[in-house]
Amino acid sequence: MKIDPIRETTDEARTLARQLLEGARHASLGTLDPDTGVPLVTRIALQTDADGAPLALLSGLAAHTRALAADPRAGLLIAAETARGDAMTHARLSILGRAAPVAPDAARRARWLARDPKAKVYLDLPDFRFWRIEPISALLNAGFGQAFRLLPPDMLKPPAE
Repeated sequence: MKIDPIRETTDEARTLARQLLEGARHASLGTLDPDTGVPLVTRIALQTDADGAPLALLSGLAAHTRALAADPRAGLLIAAETARGDAMTHARLSILGRAAPVAPDAARRARWLARDPKAKVYLDLPDFRFWRIEPISALLNAGFGQAFRLLPPDMLKPPAE
């Protein structure tokens, strides 16, 4: 009998996934190169939108932006920031999603600059745009033997009551 290594999703797993997303300043972005179909992985600046969804600020000159414009399927890897210990025991969140450009409204812009004031240098350049990555599903590895499958409600902020 084959044992499924994925555990039942817990509130602790949901909390950890939200903490990883909220604390992220960067992520590895996986896209599909439009010319070859081969995966392309790049490092991007990342924050969250008001509801906790991943939000990237991307240059239109970048290969990953061209790839997303051709095929919105995206993968994100967000890893816990730590300088010590075995990297394989640190929490990481792999998100499967679909990316789309979103309006640079005042609230989104203000949230971004509050967390990254140095972005003011390029935020208003004509080739930079916000891209929202709508999660479809995710895998959370919370450490050795602690793997969980997540759905969007498990990662995003709960609706205000």
